[in-house]
Amino acid sequence: MPLAVDMRHIRKYFPTSNVLACDDVSFSVNRGEVHALVGENGAGKTTLMNILYGLIAPDEGQIFINEQPAHISHPNDAIRLGIGMVHQHFKLVPSFTIAQNIMLGIEPNRAGFIDAADEAEKVRQLSEDFGLPVDPNARVADISVGMQQRVEILKTLQRNAQILILDEPTAVLTPQEVRELYIVIRKLAADGRTIILITHKLLEVKEVADRVSVMRRGRMVGTHNVADVSIRQMANLMVGREVILRVDKQPAKPGEVVLSAENLLIAGHGGIPAVFGVSLEVRAGEILGIAGVSGNGQTELVEALTGLRPVEGGKIMLLGKDITHASVRDRRRAGMAHVPEDRMVMGLNLKTNLDENVVVTHYHDEPYSERGFLRANPIRKLARQIIDAFQIKSARVGEEIKTLSGGNLQKVVLGRELYGKPRLIIVNQPTRGLDVGSIEFVHKTLIQERDSGAAVLLVSVELDEILALSDRIAVMFAGRIMGVLDATIATEQDIGILMAGGSLEAETPIPEKVQ
Repeated sequence: MPLAVDMRHIRKYFPTSNVLACDDVSFSVNRGEVHALVGENGAGKTTLMNILYGLIAPDEGQIFINEQPAHISHPNDAIRLGIGMVHQHFKLVPSFTIAQNIMLGIEPNRAGFIDAADEAEKVRQLSEDFGLPVDPNARVADISVGMQQRVEILKTLQRNAQILILDEPTAVLTPQEVRELYIVIRKLAADGRTIILITHKLLEVKEVADRVSVMRRGRMVGTHNVADVSIRQMANLMVGREVILRVDKQPAKPGEVVLSAENLLIAGHGGIPAVFGVSLEVRAGEILGIAGVSGNGQTELVEALTGLRPVEGGKIMLLGKDITHASVRDRRRAGMAHVPEDRMVMGLNLKTNLDENVVVTHYHDEPYSERGFLRANPIRKLARQIIDAFQIKSARVGEEIKTLSGGNLQKVVLGRELYGKPRLIIVNQPTRGLDVGSIEFVHKTLIQERDSGAAVLLVSVELDEILALSDRIAVMFAGRIMGVLDATIATEQDIGILMAGGSLEAETPIPEKVQ
């Protein structure tokens, strides 16, 4: 079978962070196949694909495209060779419409003026051809993260990419959207396109890929037919040790009510209500999981609970104190911690260093500041403690964090938020885009916090994660809680019915309050 991509002896060293990202890596992909590229965060996967797409220049090595030598020094070179890349962190213009983003640089025009109607029609036809429906006239700033990812894929297909690199394509998708994407990927491969799938989800590899290549610490450790290798074997190859794929936890011992929300009404974008009459309780020593398809009010609920969005109606109590209109700082001082869903935008400031990121929620407290001035030594000590406690690879006190892998960035956020033993921990999509080793660490950490007496509110679109970690499960649909289930007896089918807006049997009524 002819090779679409053949990368030979690729080497890339980043001297500023002293990281050898790709160490004599060879990687080949057959034309018309779906080839998964897996490995832990920081294994070198994205660096290798950024080299293929012309975003990074290799120090050594050769690249062949369709068995012909290729010199790729810029994404324009890659595009001319029929290579397209959909990045994990999207590169869209929020103020533009979907059609404007997809057609950017190739807009249809008449007498030098952009033909907006023709532009929208081309995008509508493109979306129908590939089974990825979008509203061409919707503004990107107003659509869900999952829809934004769909726009990125369509933007690449509009440029007729024959080799499509998808970097963590399902990290932000709901289960339904994931299944739809699988169909699209297989259809593209059947039409002769080559798909390279960078992913951490090994079940995804088994479902959609033909072959899988595994990277570990900058080296290629093997390529296998997916049918010949198990999920456990792939996980062990990625991490270099036996990985525990299940969450080991004891039954919860719930204590006092830590968080109580009553009849919350929360507005979304444009003032349109996003949360209607939601009531819930979270107790010390338990994890309440909130399941639901992305875009059903979970983000707005979390933002209201954490003080980032105003509450239009209802009441929020933290340890018996009314915090409905309290500031973010007051909520933190009262014992709340928040791990946001987007670590890159809200969780961290990638333009600054590790020290400033770990102290950003504590800088106004002693010993980190005195008389309005930051104290460097205590801040460095805090950074060192978090690096050691959370095993943050490659992180160094006082240095930038933008080169850290996704898993290590998430550990920085966790370390900062869990410092000081908060009474309430609100975590939104805590393992989005993480590898199996990092997921194992995050899950273990959340269980430890629960067992230490913290109340944990977990929001995740990953049903496996909700079922594995939660003691009780509340399901949201269209801004309402449709039901609450005991996690020990809940099934994916039950949760799926509630996620779709249905109701269960009479013995499982829709509650007025999550108890």
